Amino acid sequence: MTLPDGLRVHYRDEGPTDARVVVLVHGFAASLHAWEPWAERLRGEYRVLTLDLPGHGLTRAPADYRTSTAGNVAVVDEVTRRVGVERFVVAGNSMGGAVAWSYALAHPERLEGLVLVNAAGWPSEARGAGGPAVFKLLTNPAGRVLLRNLDPRPLAARGLRQAYQDERLVTQALVDRYVELARAPGHRALLTSGSGGRSTTPPQSFARIRTPTLVMVGLKDQVIPPERSRGFVGGIPGSKLVTYAEGGHVPMEQMPEESARDLRAFLQALPPVGLPDS
Repeated sequence: MTLPDGLRVHYRDEGPTDARVVVLVHGFAASLHAWEPWAERLRGEYRVLTLDLPGHGLTRAPADYRTSTAGNVAVVDEVTRRVGVERFVVAGNSMGGAVAWSYALAHPERLEGLVLVNAAGWPSEARGAGGPAVFKLLTNPAGRVLLRNLDPRPLAARGLRQAYQDERLVTQALVDRYVELARAPGHRALLTSGSGGRSTTPPQSFARIRTPTLVMVGLKDQVIPPERSRGFVGGIPGSKLVTYAEGGHVPMEQMPEESARDLRAFLQALPPVGLPDS
């Protein structure tokens, strides 16, 4: 799909067209492939929409494009409108979680539900210690320049081991996918163009979110400290928390059966499609 600002967005639209729509937004350096374990479990019952954000996957951006959370929110909004989806549930992991809750603040009238999976963006003065080296390099201009020229394979392999927590899941094919997509034209320039700074959204802003919300968190996350997910639970009225004692940063891939079951229970508890939220 080509958008007005020159983006060529790669997306997948699967499942019954008259079913509840679930939009899944991936994290930093990932792609829509991260949601395949959920998509294959949900698309028989739900319409599942996944997409690659600018700088990621198979989406292509013009040379002068600048990536941002607001820009990613706009991409989600435009893609859903163009495929004829008026209301939906949005779920996001990590950076995609920040896109998801930002969408809930910007477009509450379009959402039936919000799902945050080890989401980024809860305001905190402390940076996560021991996180992937790529995030530390992103926090300063020299590090961002270095990242544009480094071989991404060693950083990708190390970061994936930290995220997945299970060496068996970090296969050669997984590493190859991350590395090859990172080498796509323009991606590294976009991925290293941000400041890597802290969220500037004040905690009280989350009280404005009235969308039914599920917060999912792997308690062994080494990328985003789990207590930040608890911040969302405290900040978003009526939100529900599901924890995974052995889960890391990507429970939808680590424990797809259990996490998809929890997601399905949340979706089934929402008002039927076409009825206003209670």
